[in-house]
Parts: sequence; structure tokens; C-alpha cells
Amino acid sequence: MYQLYVNPPCSSWSLRPWILLKTLHIPFEQKTVRYLDDLSEQRQQFLAFSPTSKIPVLHYQGQIIWDSLAIIEFIAEDYPQVWAEDRTARAWSRSACAEMHSGFEHLRSICHYDPMNRITLAEIPLALQTELKRINQLWEEGLDRFGGDYLAGKQFTAVDAFFVPVAGRIETYGLHHYFSESALNYQKRLLALPSLQQWLNS
Repeated sequence: MYQLYVNPPCSSWSLRPWILLKTLHIPFEQKTVRYLDDLSEQRQQFLAFSPTSKIPVLHYQGQIIWDSLAIIEFIAEDYPQVWAEDRTARAWSRSACAEMHSGFEHLRSICHYDPMNRITLAEIPLALQTELKRINQLWEEGLDRFGGDYLAGKQFTAVDAFFVPVAGRIETYGLHHYFSESALNYQKRLLALPSLQQWLNS
């Protein structure tokens, strides 16, 4: 069985593979670890299970897979429903995941994932506005192009898992006015996932 090392509820990178496994009912053992105030001590402790001293990390039959995108691709080899069945939707989904994985640096740095709180920003820098508009564009494109409640069609897949933390950030920082009605309806669907409620109550 997969063993997934995570830190709920505020680790957005941990949330991505965790919520994918939970929502798709893929069996795994959750290994909860906690961040420490002493970062040096934390690195030493995390080295026992993570080669980078970071999470998430997946252990499976002696293999160690680190990085959320690598974890999802590894799981997809056993569970193809991780990605959309349609080839075009899969390619689009992988592109969107990769963009989320490596981009949106202003959203990450200004709007930390803090799902239990509500925070008002003094200002929304232009660079952040640009990133929010790009996310809205991505969401509208996926919903419209593949015609489902989720970004790649009717079923929740990896691309949705990658944007769950964004849905939370919109709520935390009151960023709704940067998103269209269809995008906000999608955001609400993500926030209503029973698996997300379980994560937030961990």
C-alpha cells in the first residue's frame, strides 16, 4: 500500500496528492508529520523519510517518490483514472498541472495557503492580478472545452487536485471578483468536496 507523508491542513503541496487519492478512493496509509519551529531540527527529522527533507513524499514497496507531480504520475501508472480518459484532455491537464507546479509565484508568495482564516490584502499588485486572470482563463477553458463539472470533464482528476489550494486561496483572500461565474461555480464545487472537509478538520 502507498504511504503518503503529509502535513494537514496547511501544506498545499501535501494536499494535492492526498485529495486526489481520497477523492478517487485509492487506498493509502497517511503518515502525518508536523513542521517544527526549529528548521534545522525539522530537516533532520524529515530526512528519515524524505531525501529532500520536504513533503509530500510517497513510499511504495521500497521506492521513494518525492515532489507532488512525480507522485501523481507514479500513482497514475496503477490507477489510470488519475488522468482524463480522453487523450486531448490528458494533454491539456498535464500542461495545466505543470503550469501550476512551476508558476504563479506571486500568488504563492503573497497569498499563503491559510484555509482556516479570512485575510484582507491591503493591495493586489498587478503581477498577482495577472496570475489570477490567467487562472480564470485556464478554468474557463477546461470547463468549456471538455464540458464537465471539472476541468477535464465530468470526473475529478489530477488537474483538479492541483487547483484545490487555489480555490482555498480565493476564499481566504476574497479574490472572487477576478473570476467569472463559471469559474466561481467550479471553485465552490472544489470547496464542497467531502475529502477537502476531512483535510481541513485533520
